[in-house]
Amino acid sequence: MEEGIARQSAGYTPSVWGDYFIKNEALLFSTKQKTEEWMRERVEELVREVKNLLDNTYEDELQSLELIDSLQRLGVGYHFEEEIDKRLREIHHHNGKIEGNDLQDVALKFRLLRQHGYNVTSNVFSKYKDEEGKFKSNLANNVRGLLSLYEACFLSTHEDDILDEALNFTKHHLQSLSKDDQLDSALKTLILHALELPVHRRIPRLGARYYMRVYEQDKEKRNEIVLELAKLDFNLLQLLHHEEARSLSIWWEEIANDAKFNFSRDRIVECYFWILSVYFEPQYSMARKITTKVIALCSITDDIYDVYGTSDELQSFTDVITRWDEEAAQQLKEYLKVHFHNLTKALEDFDNELTSHGKSYRVKYLKEIFKVVVRACNEEVKWRDEGYIPALREHLEVSTVTTYYNLLSCASFIGMGDEATKEVFDWVSTFPKFTHQASLICRIRDDVVSQEFEQKRNHVASTVQCYMKEYSATLDHACEELLKMVEHAWKILNHEYLNLSGTFSRDILMRVINFARLMETAYDAQDKYTHSVLIKDHISMLLVEPVSF
Repeated sequence: MEEGIARQSAGYTPSVWGDYFIKNEALLFSTKQKTEEWMRERVEELVREVKNLLDNTYEDELQSLELIDSLQRLGVGYHFEEEIDKRLREIHHHNGKIEGNDLQDVALKFRLLRQHGYNVTSNVFSKYKDEEGKFKSNLANNVRGLLSLYEACFLSTHEDDILDEALNFTKHHLQSLSKDDQLDSALKTLILHALELPVHRRIPRLGARYYMRVYEQDKEKRNEIVLELAKLDFNLLQLLHHEEARSLSIWWEEIANDAKFNFSRDRIVECYFWILSVYFEPQYSMARKITTKVIALCSITDDIYDVYGTSDELQSFTDVITRWDEEAAQQLKEYLKVHFHNLTKALEDFDNELTSHGKSYRVKYLKEIFKVVVRACNEEVKWRDEGYIPALREHLEVSTVTTYYNLLSCASFIGMGDEATKEVFDWVSTFPKFTHQASLICRIRDDVVSQEFEQKRNHVASTVQCYMKEYSATLDHACEELLKMVEHAWKILNHEYLNLSGTFSRDILMRVINFARLMETAYDAQDKYTHSVLIKDHISMLLVEPVSF
């Protein structure tokens, strides 16, 4: 006990990685232990060959769509963005509607077009209903068609009632097929993966690693050139990602080793995994490092407000942050003074790094949103100390802000290229509906799986407690209803994505979608960030274990 102050402890576990990425080089694995230079040259050759494949499939629309889908799911679509955008634009502009009768073709076309921001109508699936308005029973025999339709359903908005019906229909039949031992093993694995988590909600990088295995087994659909490219490209990018993790671990070491922050979660590798889930492509290297530093410092901020700080200390800290008053910061408790210094130093570093690119103006947006977040964090502290359990709507007005997701969305744009315009930063500063829905998904997913652990100490009421009180609900019923709100939020997120696609670059909008996707993996059953041993295997797959040949 410090000076008579009784401080809380959450009992967080130590880092499961320690200094692993500082001390260990990345593993290099290729067919014959070739050099990195050979791998790069081979990737360039394979990219040229795949561009020829894309040209050669122009006459066969389904073949062209399947190739595009495979390239994107294998994580190499970024090499062919111009070609893919051109092809999908042509398909969309062909009468502006989806034609054809083949279910797999129609559903795949629908999904890919919506993924790329084209608001194509879901009425195209009406042709698969019988006279009674139900989906035709013989569709159950079209396994790939069912799977394609199931995946398409997760691009739905609230205007797509037919996709709700399609989801129930396809899910029922796919669950039965997943138990069929006579089914092709690759197809069965795809079904199991889809039922566990559909493509639209998967972390792209993890999804690529999983899909590679299935694609390799799928003798009917596999293309050897595409497969070799996917494997080599994954391993080359893993070298870059490993080096970024090493650089960030070195930056973090001084902060993590400061005894003043022993109360906080030591999670720099998990923070990097979080941001790698948001963008993995090589052109975003600087952006990843900036955003990882932001989320790591936000993690400490979260633990300061959530666990360690006293009400008076936190009010003083909030006031200092709101004014960004470096002189007043000297009067703070030592741990808060150091944290303020670390925040200020990081922002100065970002400013210096971006000055040479003519983009240093972006940092002020981050600072202003951070002020909004700490004020919301302090409001939660007051609720906690008063034992106040607000109505759910009131809670979410504050607790969606304290997910830090709008702040992190802004941070993710800071290191990006010219697609991150001043208009983008003005937009994100308003806490728009788009980032609000991602924040809602984050808040509820987090609360549903972590409320039991958090409520063991003096903690602000979660959305679960708020729902239980407001509706006199049991714990299970509250969680069930809150998860329905997550599904609702995904539909609004999809709708906003389509609405915004004509205003902002897809490269901007996908950052926010990917933040939401992370929650479906990292908070599916438990809080895997706090209990980080649960996510270690995922991180190993992306940063430690190369793909074998």
